[in-house]
Amino acid sequence: MLANYVPIYVMLPLEVITVYNTFKDRDGIEQQLKKLSAAGVDGIMVDVWWGIVESQGPKQYDWTAYRSLFQIVQGCNLKIQAIMSFHQCGGNIGDAVNIPIPKWVLGIQEKDPDIFYTNRNGNRNREYLTIGVDDQPLFYGRTAVQMYSDYMKSFRENMSDFLESGQIIDIEVGLGPAGELRYPSYPESQGWVFPGIGEFQCYDKYLIEDFREAAINVGHPKWELPDNAGSYNATPESTEFFGPNGAYLTERGKFFLTWYSNKLITHGDQIMDEANQVFLGSRVKLAAKVSGIHWWYKDDSHAAELTSGYYNLNDRDGYRPIARMLSRHHAILNFTCLEMRDSEQTAPAKSAPEELVQLVLSGCWREKIEVAGENALSTYDRAAYNQILLNARPNGVSRDGPPKLKMYGITYLRLSDKLLGGNNFKIFKTFVKKMHADQGHCADSRKYGQRLDPLERSNPKLPIEDLLEATKPMKPFPWDKETDMGVGGALADFFDKFIETITSFLK
Repeated sequence: MLANYVPIYVMLPLEVITVYNTFKDRDGIEQQLKKLSAAGVDGIMVDVWWGIVESQGPKQYDWTAYRSLFQIVQGCNLKIQAIMSFHQCGGNIGDAVNIPIPKWVLGIQEKDPDIFYTNRNGNRNREYLTIGVDDQPLFYGRTAVQMYSDYMKSFRENMSDFLESGQIIDIEVGLGPAGELRYPSYPESQGWVFPGIGEFQCYDKYLIEDFREAAINVGHPKWELPDNAGSYNATPESTEFFGPNGAYLTERGKFFLTWYSNKLITHGDQIMDEANQVFLGSRVKLAAKVSGIHWWYKDDSHAAELTSGYYNLNDRDGYRPIARMLSRHHAILNFTCLEMRDSEQTAPAKSAPEELVQLVLSGCWREKIEVAGENALSTYDRAAYNQILLNARPNGVSRDGPPKLKMYGITYLRLSDKLLGGNNFKIFKTFVKKMHADQGHCADSRKYGQRLDPLERSNPKLPIEDLLEATKPMKPFPWDKETDMGVGGALADFFDKFIETITSFLK
């Protein structure tokens, strides 16, 4: 049964290390971590914010607060998944604090505002540097990629003891807004509201020039970026680009979408290659996060996915090429929205999170890479936990060794007093137990099939033809209707509420 064990991690609060690079509540966090450890949780995930550590100037790194945090985590016998967070905190769903990217980087915009993603109306997004400047030496002599690489090198040097002891097991490399490999196509800070289709983010001068060169190279010098794709809160049918028989189906539209998505994959590939070189030989896994853009999935255009950079259609897989790219770096794909069910979504959004999860996870397993995941929104109810458990083992547990399909790990978002309180924590502890297939906590990952060998060098770069070959649609693997390791259902919820009512009455 231990072969069915799926480790579970808990995401720490966004502000566990403050914007001033201080440990916010050392004693409080330690008590919370002890409760997680006692509940059988395997580890934690934490954002290691670029805007905090390198805030004082180029190559001026201060890891003191994070070292203090990691020491406490180590004392609580929890593993660490560290996110190299090169994005701004603030402006996305669930962001309750504001941590900008380093001020000295932001200062470059005074001379060159095009360092940021830009929409068709010229609005800049300061969450993450545009991939157009990946190789532009605009930052005191360094390119964006060099800044990311230097940051990771400093992390490895200053956290070497935690790496060597096996405390840090995953390095998730931030590749875009919210740490995800995507364009910032649906920013709440610019007025986006669910389920708007979002907007393309490629109108900075660097990406405009890149597209122009690409169009010239295929013999279409007059082709330009789309100007008919609507606004953030549009619906597909209200636009010429995404509507029925829209421009996205034309030769020009297909060329643009291929360029737009390939730029994103190339960006991820380049930075993951840097990360691989930095952590080469360490006993860690690299990971990259892909966003669960589930709205408009049932619309032929998949408009919200397309504006995010995922060129996914009914006859084209937009996620397996990303998985294939990550496979060359021996990396994990971390996917979101595992808790969501189609039945919870409003019909006008044409949302299908269950089908999206099945497509992405199946593509990863077909590309023979590990896939991990997390919930998109904070949740405390049994139905959401059961959905996560179903996705973690789509065909249930196996009594004869490892199940055919099993996720590498689950990260619960996120640690809070609400999670650790009363009935919420009772249900969560049951969830942890079921994630472990009713086995006790296992500190040795080798016993459930996860060996942390020294990280090997990335395989040779894949030709674009190999990535495009992965767009061929394939039927997802079959999923069971429900998990065989559930935490209870509606009846259990009824009794929980009944007991809560009686307890409150007695008080």
